[in-house]
This record gives sequence, structure tokens and C-alpha cells, in this order.
Amino acid sequence: MIEDYRAELDVAPLSFANEIVRDHRICVCVRKRPINKKEKKAKTVDVLTLPSRDTMTAHEPKHKVDLTKYLENHNFHFDYTFDENVNNATVYKFTAQPIIKNIFDGGFATCFAYGQTGSGKTHTMGGDFSGKDQNFSSGIYAMVARDVFDLMKSQQYNHLDLKVSCSFFEIYGGKVFDLLAKRAKRRVLEDGKSVVNVVDLKETPVLSVNSVLNAIKDGSAVRTSGQTSANAHSSRSHAVFQIILRNQRSKLHGKFSLIDLAGNERGADTSSANRATRLEGAEINKSLLALKECIRAMSMKAMHIPFRASKLTQVLRDSFIRREG
Repeated sequence: MIEDYRAELDVAPLSFANEIVRDHRICVCVRKRPINKKEKKAKTVDVLTLPSRDTMTAHEPKHKVDLTKYLENHNFHFDYTFDENVNNATVYKFTAQPIIKNIFDGGFATCFAYGQTGSGKTHTMGGDFSGKDQNFSSGIYAMVARDVFDLMKSQQYNHLDLKVSCSFFEIYGGKVFDLLAKRAKRRVLEDGKSVVNVVDLKETPVLSVNSVLNAIKDGSAVRTSGQTSANAHSSRSHAVFQIILRNQRSKLHGKFSLIDLAGNERGADTSSANRATRLEGAEINKSLLALKECIRAMSMKAMHIPFRASKLTQVLRDSFIRREG
């Protein structure tokens, strides 16, 4: 039934070359991952179709009272949709790339990868996997770094004489760990000027894209991961990689935060897990709920944004509160 439905569609997928990238303060996209080996072996049916650049259709096979089969289709709309054939470069073009100039203009840019465990978030942010080895140069982290260094040299921004540095930390179990300092535990404090600081967080000066790639590689090697019923190598922490611009007096000029969120799971998927894994999953879902509420408040232009509800939203306060965020 699903194949018959697709055969009648006039599919117009997103095109890398011809599409115009639109301006959004908040941009929400969805990326469809391909069927994996385990699913192919189990003969899992692909129930998602992306008929256009901004629509995703979920197919739900059902039976009528007389047991006749029929297909119920649910349409969901996003700013952009990416099918399973799209590479990281295309995802980058429509998501993170349009907001890079914001940090050169004194702003705070933020890009989240959100989804169920095993859906491809770390693949998108960090780079393609070949077995257990990851090609960090093909991820969104590296693509942002390349464009930051290119823009620094451009005629439009080279007069700013900015310095680039990066930090990389994870939030696990409501605690912050510095991935560039051998996973040292850090405190999150808010000063008298309502500025949230991660105390003693290592900020590494970088002079080239290769320096950034080395920092990403070092940090990713010590990030917390674990096995769940849904994914054998699941990221169990929120990884926050930040590219920071400072002027020659070391005053903060702009910041790009790229967050590879921990994989969320349904309760039904963790029923066979031990108590520690269930508590871990509950903490992840709690912080994702807090993030959702902050984004909802931003989209509704609410007077109050509840960023103190979790460590994740607290360390990203500037992205939610500041006008340039």
C-alpha cells in the first residue's frame, strides 16, 4: 500500500543547488535516516515519505471494521526535510551555515541535533562513521569551523581582528564535565550580572580547522556512551561544542554552540534496562523537556524563559535570553 501511495506522488525533494535558504530565528528541520542492517534483517517497513522540501508523511496501515486494509497518512510540516540520500553538507547548508554570520555581528548562534537514540545525531554533528572510526572532517562541527576561519579572513570581517577558541563539555546526570580536560568535573554558577559561567572550563585557542578537528577528536574520545536496548553505542550525555570569538582584549564577541543531544527513549524501550540506565534515561528526558519549554517560550515571545529548569538550558542561557540569540 505504501509503495502504491508513493508511486502516485509527485515528489519534489530538497535540492542543494537550486533552493533559496530562508531566514529564521528558529529553524526546525527533520532528517530521515536509512533503514539499518538490523531493520532490514527483520524486514521492517519504511513508513516515512518526504514528498516535498517541508513536508513529512507518516504512513499508518490500518484495518476497517470489515477487516479491509487501508492506509492512514499523517502529514507533518517543518522548515526543511532531508531524505535518507542527503549528505551532511546539504543539512549544514540549510541549518547551521545561515547563522554563522550572526556571531561575527556580536550574536549567539545555537544548533541542536535532537532525536531518539540511534537516529544519527552524532553522525550529523561529528561526521560519518566507518565502523567504529569517525571522520570528523565531514561533520557539522568541522563545517562551521571552516566557514568561521574563511569569514575571519574576508573583507567584511577581517578588520575586527578576532581570536578563535573552542570549548567542549558534556552534561551527564545533571553534572558538567570538561571533555578537553580529561573529563574534569566543573561547576555552573551565575554571577551578580546574571551571567552563567562554567567555572574553570578549558577554552583552547585554535588557529586552523585542523586544530578544531583535533579538539573534537580528543573530546569525543572521552564522551560518555553506553549500551541501550535501542542502540549498542548510544551517546548518554549532551555534548556541547562551542566556537568562541574574542577581540584582542579577550572580551567575548560572539559564540556558536553546537549541541549533540543525548538520545531520548520511550519508556517502553527501556523496560528491560537496569535501574541505573532507567534513571539515566529519565534525566535525559527531563533536560530535553526543559529545552522544549525554552524553545516554546522563545517562539511565543514570552516575557519569561525557564532556562534554570536544567543544566543544559542554564549553560545556554545567552542563546535563549539575549536579543542576539
